[in-house]
Amino acid sequence: MHAKEIRWKQRFENFEKAYKLLEKYSSQPIETELERAGIIQFFEMTVELAWKVWKDYLEAQGFLVKSPRETIKQAFQSGYIADGHTWLEALLSRNQPSQMYDEEKAKEMIDTIKLKFLPLFADMYHTLAKEC
Repeated sequence: MHAKEIRWKQRFENFEKAYKLLEKYSSQPIETELERAGIIQFFEMTVELAWKVWKDYLEAQGFLVKSPRETIKQAFQSGYIADGHTWLEALLSRNQPSQMYDEEKAKEMIDTIKLKFLPLFADMYHTLAKEC
């Protein structure tokens, strides 16, 4: 097995753990500040691992990508992801620390994670799990 193939599969294992935690805890009632912060942290970790998995996967397919944005665009253009716009939105959302400190923004963010971003991760997980 080629080194780049091994790399994306190893990183995918880490993504899988983060995604499964996010999925598990976001399906439960989220009532406290700590729970909200935890979900947002799981989301940030999952997004970070997700784009890096895509980067490694694309490189194993022969593409050369550098940035998170470039990676998502290439994954979309190559047909690996269906909703490039929402992926780019997820990338932007992971870097908004104010959502952790403002209760209303945190609640909105958690709704967005559940309704918009979790389905992206689920699609990614099911797509790439077949190839591991």
